[in-house]
Amino acid sequence: MTTGKQMILGMHLGNGYGSQTSAWRAPGVDPANYTSFDAQVRYAQAAERGKFAFLFLPDFLGEQADLTRESLMITLEPMMTLAAIARETKRIGLVATGSTTFNEPFNIARQFKALDVMSHGRAGWNAVTTSDPVAAANYGQAIAPRPQRYQRAHETIQITQALWGSWGRDAWVKNTTTGYFADPAKIQPINLQGEYVASRGPLSIPPSEQGQPVIFSAGGGANGMELAGRYASGVIGAVFTIEDARHQREALREAARRTGRDPDEVKFFAGVMPAIGATKREALDRRVALGELTAPARLPYLGAMLNLSAPLNVSQLDEPLTPAQLAAASPSPFDPRSVRALEVAREGWTIRDILAHGVIDYHPTPIGTASVTADHMQEWFEAGACDGFWVSIDINEDGIDTFVDEVVPLLQERGLYHEDYEGTTLRDHLGAPAQYGLDDRIAASAE
Repeated sequence: MTTGKQMILGMHLGNGYGSQTSAWRAPGVDPANYTSFDAQVRYAQAAERGKFAFLFLPDFLGEQADLTRESLMITLEPMMTLAAIARETKRIGLVATGSTTFNEPFNIARQFKALDVMSHGRAGWNAVTTSDPVAAANYGQAIAPRPQRYQRAHETIQITQALWGSWGRDAWVKNTTTGYFADPAKIQPINLQGEYVASRGPLSIPPSEQGQPVIFSAGGGANGMELAGRYASGVIGAVFTIEDARHQREALREAARRTGRDPDEVKFFAGVMPAIGATKREALDRRVALGELTAPARLPYLGAMLNLSAPLNVSQLDEPLTPAQLAAASPSPFDPRSVRALEVAREGWTIRDILAHGVIDYHPTPIGTASVTADHMQEWFEAGACDGFWVSIDINEDGIDTFVDEVVPLLQERGLYHEDYEGTTLRDHLGAPAQYGLDDRIAASAE
């Protein structure tokens, strides 16, 4: 059934609770985990036990939430969190988001390469632009138009990569006999000046075991595709169907080809948010409990997804849609999740159960036993929809272990997933080519 290829897995790590906003209230979860680096380390170690290639920490500089009931979803600070994790893990990659809009290249280069050295070659930078006005306000700025933001992103990535290579590979002599610490001739300024950012350099950090951090991307649209195709070795996707995932993956591969890169260098990761239980009912009940306080507030959005003219009523939460509602329902053309929402509604589930199916979650949600999640992942992978997945667990405290103990063995038995790490660095895990400094091919194509 398999082609011999094996999928690559990343684990979404956020606020210390899980991907669901009510996970902080779940049984067995310490509600103070938002500030617990020990909890984050424990979850990272569980993912490493499952031979995950990397942890992925998103970041939203203007994050807002209804804190009366819901937790914030982002870690206290990604780089500090990964530094703590780096000291307590050995193999798993460490990928954090860093905005090219509100950071200077020298700061990014220094932070990520220091993490790369600290972790012995396991760091990755998810390079993104920021378009949120709330985030801009935190920096006392306004959001620039898209062309300017992406031009700044290109300049920031290129200058950062040049800084990463500004300390020569063999510059650090450290000869105690001769007293020769380093060769200044091999530690050179980069003197790069762009339209929006610049840096003199050099960056005084020697290479890690993988040379320099790996670039990731999570942007969409034509500009995001170009950025990913030009620089990224890993792309974090947000897709809801196999067809959409195939389309995005091929668009990324074509973007890489246009810059002279081998498209196999760019790995596309689809998201998955599994709900795992001994039975489908048990898995649904887990999600129902998590949605106890949020389900009423989601009714208007569900109604819009189903194109219902009359609003859904809270009194109907524990009942299915009526025959009249089902007859009037149709998938909204404005939300790719709506087809799945209507499909679940037509199966006769209560509205509360429809929501528990994850129809408003931001990635597909396989519901049921571990084999349901494994089947979903196998279907997408073998259809060429992705090179792997970034897995977003509902409740980290028990959910990561459940995935590692129940889903991972199924994938391994089917020959879809490795038994152990084959290398020590993030580049090893991704099959990403060696790089030190700005990629010569990219520099040539940019001239």
